[in-house]
Amino acid sequence: MQPENPEPYSAPAQAIWPAAAIPGRPGAQQRPAQADDADPSPSGDANAHSADEAETPSGLVEIPDAEQTPGSKLLDELRAQIAQFVIPPSPEALDAITLWVAATHLQPAWQHAPRLAVVGPAKRCGKSRLLDVLTETVHEPMLTINTSPAAIFRSITEENPPTLLVDEADTIFGTPKMAEKNEEMRGLLNAGHQRNRYVTRVVGNDHTPHRFATFAMAAIAGIGDLPDTVMDRAVVIRMRRRAEGEKVKPFRSRRDIPALHDLRDRVAAWARPLLDEAADLEPDMPVEDRAADTWEPLVIVADLAGGHWPRLARVACARMVAVEAAAEEDHPSGARILADIRRVFHAQREVDSLSTEEVLHHLRQDPEAPWAEWGRGGLTARELSRMLREFEIKPGNVRMADRTQRKGYMRNKFLDAWRRYCPAVHPVDADTARGKD
Repeated sequence: MQPENPEPYSAPAQAIWPAAAIPGRPGAQQRPAQADDADPSPSGDANAHSADEAETPSGLVEIPDAEQTPGSKLLDELRAQIAQFVIPPSPEALDAITLWVAATHLQPAWQHAPRLAVVGPAKRCGKSRLLDVLTETVHEPMLTINTSPAAIFRSITEENPPTLLVDEADTIFGTPKMAEKNEEMRGLLNAGHQRNRYVTRVVGNDHTPHRFATFAMAAIAGIGDLPDTVMDRAVVIRMRRRAEGEKVKPFRSRRDIPALHDLRDRVAAWARPLLDEAADLEPDMPVEDRAADTWEPLVIVADLAGGHWPRLARVACARMVAVEAAAEEDHPSGARILADIRRVFHAQREVDSLSTEEVLHHLRQDPEAPWAEWGRGGLTARELSRMLREFEIKPGNVRMADRTQRKGYMRNKFLDAWRRYCPAVHPVDADTARGKD
């Protein structure tokens, strides 16, 4: 069944997507399809993506599609069913949701249990509706409304973990006071991302220590971003309100649940015999580190299904991870301060040092940066020092052009941090970063 969306997906924010490696072909890269190729339909061309996507300097060469298989057709059907009820921000996001749902039916095979972070800037963005659909299609759904962390980890078994579904996460993590009160829940969601992470509690009248498993896939929906440690372990779906002309099918339990359950059972029946094969696969990934750990189950599901899904999965992975990396770089509490100081030194023709007053002056002068309004009177020297201390960068005495000494920052103290946390901003040569300049 095709979705009732007469108009294409509304355009997401522009982003520059990185090249993605082609499995089995070292050095080869995919190229993104042009905007004219966009096709939001679940059965459309797998190159489909948003119409306003920015051009990239290096496009993506397509991974050849294999013949359609029962598994790929089943994922196509699941994708179409999800698209009836919600409009994700991009076709890649819809692909990711589809693969995540299928991956819940193979949880015993995974080393990492990816979280699905369904976030939006305001109410009525479709977050809860997506959770409704997930509830009827994932493996062993466990809704955690007003559920204590103790009840959750006592419900998780190593052999057959449930799929946790957390709605209205902003009521749990929305303010620092809420987050502090629910620190145990955050710890549970973080620990459960990786297999063999346990919590120990005493049980029974004799208070015997007992280990409880935490490993389980989880979908978490809420207004605003989740804690950084949760977002870093998640496939992030940034939902938006529907624009005029974008239509979805109303979700009616009595009418729609039987069809979703039938599809869920068929996905489970397809996945179950593939458990051992899924556990043994180590696919080539277009990303690295924790992002690769998080996306690996989705890519494995795509490779098991075949057809166009291996290509869809890797393109979605590369693009969505790049968007989140850019968002992290813009976040003031993350690498944003490093990136903006990098721009300051570049604008000052890569001088050896700048006084603290000069650094603060140039940071506050940027009209698109948050530093002029930071705190009560703009970013201060103390707050700047605190932010940079996290990257092991400290102020010291620097010699000025007039031969006087002031407190400030040496450019060479930033080189390694720039290379690690904001490599796209006026890239630093690796030899220079090691101090060979």
